Amino acid sequence: MKRILTIVCCSLVLFSISSCTKQYITPNPNVTVTATLATSAWTLYADGKSYQAPITVNEIGNDFANYGGIIVAISYADGVYEQIPEVYNGVSYSYTYNAGNVTIFAQSADGTTPVAPTQSINVKITLVATQ
Repeated sequence: MKRILTIVCCSLVLFSISSCTKQYITPNPNVTVTATLATSAWTLYADGKSYQAPITVNEIGNDFANYGGIIVAISYADGVYEQIPEVYNGVSYSYTYNAGNVTIFAQSADGTTPVAPTQSINVKITLVATQ
């Protein structure tokens, strides 16, 4: 009887010592910033082959520029967003970003002729936080 009691007591002690600790990690929320680029917002880029339109995005800090992710989509006022890089009606769109800024570029699809957009463009910039 002592052996059974000893085994039961040892088992209880082992189970209580090896209990699990759960950790809950709250994900960082993503942020979406919108802007509208008028046709006057585009200027010829230094390479002479592209037009550029800078967008100020204060939510992009130095750390975010180094470790976060950014997704950019454009729409021609029809409510349909297309993620860039994208070729739309013969115009190739791309973007770069750094702290406080996203710059969208437009050029011909073959990359030889600068093409400025002829109508305003709605831009949706999604900042994807990482840990």
